[in-house]
Amino acid sequence: MLQGIRDTVEAGEFATTSEAMRDAVRVWQRQRLEDAERLNAMRARIRRSLDDPRPSLTEDEAEADMDRFMKGQEKASRNAAR
Repeated sequence: MLQGIRDTVEAGEFATTSEAMRDAVRVWQRQRLEDAERLNAMRARIRRSLDDPRPSLTEDEAEADMDRFMKGQEKASRNAAR
């Protein structure tokens, strides 16, 4: 990894190794923050779903809904191809 950073500095993308390292750490920190935000959003959606008082679909109802959805997707795809 260090060689990759040195190559980047030698190529002129960064003035110093320290500058390249600071940039890499900033990217890493930003990615960690974005990952945490995504995870929190997923947890919130799961919590809302678990707390939803509406009755769940039966397996047959879910299958029928999925079939209708897929048929709609196929129809939209055919119309878009025209």
